[in-house]
Amino acid sequence: MVTHSNVKNLVKILIGAAWLDGRIQPEERQYLREIAQAKGLASDPEIKPWLYELVPVQPKECYEWVREYLGDRPSLEDCENLIEAISGLIYSDGDVAIEEARLLTELRDITKPNGSAQPAHTQLLKQIQKLYRRWVEVQN
Repeated sequence: MVTHSNVKNLVKILIGAAWLDGRIQPEERQYLREIAQAKGLASDPEIKPWLYELVPVQPKECYEWVREYLGDRPSLEDCENLIEAISGLIYSDGDVAIEEARLLTELRDITKPNGSAQPAHTQLLKQIQKLYRRWVEVQN
């Protein structure tokens, strides 16, 4: 069930993901503001300082928000929806920072069965390739 609290947490995660590389790119800024506006959170007193870059988000905070959002036993659907939302933000600027790819890889790892023997770097490369393909499609 999607609650106002979940939507707010998702927007916080997206803002945090944009800060993972240390700064928000202009395309990410526009994307975040459009999302916040669409979700009715652009003027929320908790969201506003992060959204308008008055207060930076530390990577630790972003990962904390992800854990809060997903809970102890996230469903495959919850993880995939979060990956999709973050991917939209990340490829909005056409540049996938290492920190952003790492977050996606960690989320992807949650969705894999425990017996997965695929090396982390292979997963990372596949995720980057997927994001790059989506970015190329958007450019055409």
